[in-house]
Amino acid sequence: MNDVTELLYPREQFYARDRRSVPAARRFAAQSLRCWGLADWVRADDVSLCVSELATNALLHGVPPGRGFLLRLRYDGDVVRVEVHDSGTGVPKIADETDGEGGRGLFLVAALADKWGVCERELGKVVWAELRGARGGDGLNDL
Repeated sequence: MNDVTELLYPREQFYARDRRSVPAARRFAAQSLRCWGLADWVRADDVSLCVSELATNALLHGVPPGRGFLLRLRYDGDVVRVEVHDSGTGVPKIADETDGEGGRGLFLVAALADKWGVCERELGKVVWAELRGARGGDGLNDL
């Protein structure tokens, strides 16, 4: 009777401003999906790619020297939410064809996620993506 049911299953990890943080963030996301029973979910690779792109964007554009970023993952029984918190200024945008090489990370996130966006925080911003259809991890409820 003293069991506590947690409706949201948050996991978070802080990463330094270092190129090795991106693969570490992907591994953390994969570990989180395993903990939630979603390792074989058909959208698990999409989560990994969103984490990779958002973490890379944070390192390139949102993390000043001497700082880092926070990766927060949440699962509510249907939706996996990826959040990358950084202390940089500016508002991320999807690159267009005239932006030259690179800059396609948010384009990929927008294509893979059901929803994505940017929120302000006291210092910096949070860029997030949500992927639906994770109920039970069997992929049967995917949109």
